[in-house]
Amino acid sequence: MKQPELVFYTRSRCPLCDKAKEVIVELKKEYDFTLIEKDIDESDELTEKYGIMIPVVEIDGNEVQFGHIDAITLCEALTEKN
Repeated sequence: MKQPELVFYTRSRCPLCDKAKEVIVELKKEYDFTLIEKDIDESDELTEKYGIMIPVVEIDGNEVQFGHIDAITLCEALTEKN
């Protein structure tokens, strides 16, 4: 079975992003998924799309959560995928 792909939209100097990253790193210990980090500041398109929403977590192309990222919501989404 293919690993789910978790895309983490982030930017530097973003305290919420740092917290979200900690949650994701913890989840990586329990779940198999491919983590792709995208810095929205490297793309005008991403900045326009996610500027006020970040951090944003997408799993297999579906936006799962933005702003405050919590382990429970991500666990549920990853459990559905596995």
